[in-house]
Amino acid sequence: MNILVTGASGMVGTDLTRRLSAEGHDVTPLKRGAAANAGQPTWDPAEKRIDLVGGPWDAVVHLAGENIAAGRWTEKLKQSIRDSRVVGTRLLCEALAKLDMKPSVLVCASAVGYYGDRGEAVMSDDSSIGEGFLPTVCREWEEAADPARDAGIRVAHMRIGVVLGREGGALAKMLTPFKLGVGGVLGDGKQYMSWISLTDVSRAIVHAIKTESLSGPVNTVAPEAVTNRTFTKTLGSVLKRPTIFPMPAFAAKLAFGEMAEALLLSSTRATPNRLESSGFDFEHATLETALRSILR
Repeated sequence: MNILVTGASGMVGTDLTRRLSAEGHDVTPLKRGAAANAGQPTWDPAEKRIDLVGGPWDAVVHLAGENIAAGRWTEKLKQSIRDSRVVGTRLLCEALAKLDMKPSVLVCASAVGYYGDRGEAVMSDDSSIGEGFLPTVCREWEEAADPARDAGIRVAHMRIGVVLGREGGALAKMLTPFKLGVGGVLGDGKQYMSWISLTDVSRAIVHAIKTESLSGPVNTVAPEAVTNRTFTKTLGSVLKRPTIFPMPAFAAKLAFGEMAEALLLSSTRATPNRLESSGFDFEHATLETALRSILR
């Protein structure tokens, strides 16, 4: 297949591109800025400019978006987080809808942030939206794909959890303090974390490309969410380090503001019902298995 990928240089995009290429697919990144050659598709979401030369594509994977954990959330950063997802997705989907030869499927990143802080309640793919900044962004992000959907393109919204990989993301930031023995529980440690290994994210996206029955929201998380306390103790055990230095909720809020409440202290317990029922098998179904594979 010929596959167009946005966000191809990010952690997930890099791993996905490597996997698709290994399977024999032709992968083209949608490049920001000037084209390297005449057949290179480019775009600039901020300028609302896109040039989809070089097709046609059988599938499109849309992963581009501002890092939500890049720093303390200012109003400017929050606007950038929203626009990079909503404006970028709408621009891409409007362009895809206008193509004479349209891709059959668009696999579009979303996030379990759609559900917000829901305590111990289990969130299926069809659960209702939560309240707050991230749920609102996720709703608008998914709605921005309507032009592609209306044009007859199958759209799967991968509601991705916390991605665990060694080279980036949340786990990479945790490794240094945990290896130094100063890692610990955040807040009361009871908040649920819906996680997935980098390997399984890429595998799930490939599965969604190939599985015609998958459309709409798809919780892209491991089968069992864990509490922060369980995650902390498991990571400490794998690294053979103590985890006796907790970060109280008030300290997290002082350090990170609104971002701490939305990302570190909120509780989202999502399950991958739709993904599993479509025949997907996880390579890393348990947290310990995932961490030992990543950190071996």
